[in-house]
Amino acid sequence: MEYHNVLTTCPYCGTGCALHLQVLDHQLVGVLPAKNHPISQGGLCIKGWNAHAFVNHKDRLQTPLVRKGGKLVTATWDEALALIAEKLSALKAESGPDSIGVFASAKCTNEENYLIQKFARAVIGTNNVDHCARL
Repeated sequence: MEYHNVLTTCPYCGTGCALHLQVLDHQLVGVLPAKNHPISQGGLCIKGWNAHAFVNHKDRLQTPLVRKGGKLVTATWDEALALIAEKLSALKAESGPDSIGVFASAKCTNEENYLIQKFARAVIGTNNVDHCARL
């Protein structure tokens, strides 16, 4: 058996609590709070205690899906991203950049959320950006 802990930041909100992912034989099996972390100070909320649960969930999508003929089918990342770019470009050309809104995620880091809003403003040309981490 091989066991180790991996220090990381909880993915659920912007607070920045630290936790240790418990890894047993290359499988994520649980979490432990980071005792000396200045934010979480050895504690976790209920979401933090369950931060590992979605990783190996049987219903978790692991490949992109695109709709073809009314059905969702597996696609490559290149195919899915090309379709997204095509659809966003067409919508922007037809209805303008403010017809598009971008919704960021509490499961992203602050840096990733910054990139999301930068993409919305600089690439799409809209200020319609929102975030789901209102506590």
